[in-house]
Amino acid sequence: MSAPAKTNTVVAGRPGRARRLGREAALCLVLSALALLVALLVIGGGDYPMGPGQVLKVLLGGGEGLENTIVLQWRTPRAVAALVFGAALGVAGAVFQSLTRNPLGSPDVIGFSTGAYTGALLALTLVGGSFVATSLGALAGGLLTAFAVYLLAWRRGSHGFRLILVGIGVSAMLAALNQWLVLRAEIEVAMAAAVWGAGTLNGVNWSSVLPAILLIVPVLAATLAGGNRLQMLEMGDDMATALGVPVEKTRLLMIVLAVLLTAATTAIAGPIAFVALVAPQLAKRLNQGAGLRLVPAACMGALLLVTSDLAAQRLFAPVQLPVGVVTVSIGGIYLIWLLAREGRTGSR
Repeated sequence: MSAPAKTNTVVAGRPGRARRLGREAALCLVLSALALLVALLVIGGGDYPMGPGQVLKVLLGGGEGLENTIVLQWRTPRAVAALVFGAALGVAGAVFQSLTRNPLGSPDVIGFSTGAYTGALLALTLVGGSFVATSLGALAGGLLTAFAVYLLAWRRGSHGFRLILVGIGVSAMLAALNQWLVLRAEIEVAMAAAVWGAGTLNGVNWSSVLPAILLIVPVLAATLAGGNRLQMLEMGDDMATALGVPVEKTRLLMIVLAVLLTAATTAIAGPIAFVALVAPQLAKRLNQGAGLRLVPAACMGALLLVTSDLAAQRLFAPVQLPVGVVTVSIGGIYLIWLLAREGRTGSR
C-alpha cells in the first residue's frame, strides 16, 4: 500500500514544480524585457535624443554616419555595462544572502565591495592608476577581504550570522583606511577616487567594459551552475552533507565566485551600493516566496541598475549623477521598509 502512496506524492509534486518553474520563467522574461526597454531609453537619451524604435533600428544595422557613432560607440557600452553589472551584482547578492540565510547578507554590507575599493585605491595612489592596475587592485582587494572575513568567521565552519558581523567590522576598518588614502592622495587623484567611489557609469567605453564582461560572463555562468548546490545548503549543513554536497568547499567556491563578480564590477564602475542587497529580495517577493533563485536575481539586478542609470542621467540633466547616488537612495528606502517590517513582525 505504501508504494502507490509514494507514487501519487511524486506525481502530485510534478505539477507544482512545473508551475513554479513556469512562473519563474515568466518572471525572468518580463524583467528581461523591461530591462532591455529601459536600456533602449538609456541609449536614446542625451543631447542627440532618439526614440526606442530609432535606437533599435541602428542596433540592427539600419543606421548610418553620426547615428552609428552615437549609438554603437558612445552610448551602448554604458547600457551594456548597466545590464551586465546589474546582473552580476544581483547574483552576488543572492549567493551571500543564501549562504548567510539573512536578507542583509550582501557584498556591500559584508565588506567585499569596500575591500575591492581599497585595492583599487591602493592602485590609484601607489601605482599610478592605469586601467589594468586599478582592475587588478580591485580584484585582489575583494578576494583578500573575502579570505580575511572567511578566516575570522571560521569556528568549525563559517556560519551566516558570524560572517555578517565579522564582515561589518572588517568593512568599517577598510572604510576608515579608504578615507585616509583619499585624504593622503594628490588632489586630482582624490577627486577622481571620490567620484569613482560613489559608483558611476559615466564615461565608460568598450575598451573598459569588454575586459570586465569577458571575466563576468564565465564567472556568472559558473555561479548559476552552482545554484542547485546552493539550494541544498539552504536546507542546512547536515542535510546538504547527507545529499552528498561538500559543504565547506561549496561554500568557499560560491564565495569566491560572488566576490569575483563584485570585484569585476567595482573595478570598472566603483562600489555601486545596494543593488546586491535589494535585487535578490525583490525577485524573491515577485517570485511568490520561491526562495532565493539566482536567475531572477540576475534579471532584477539588471533592471534595477539600468533603471537607476536612466534616473541618474535624466533627473538633473544635463548634469549626470553617479548611478551609485540613485542606488543608495533606493537602498535606503528598502532598508527603512525592511526594518519597519521586521519591527512589526517582531512585535506580534
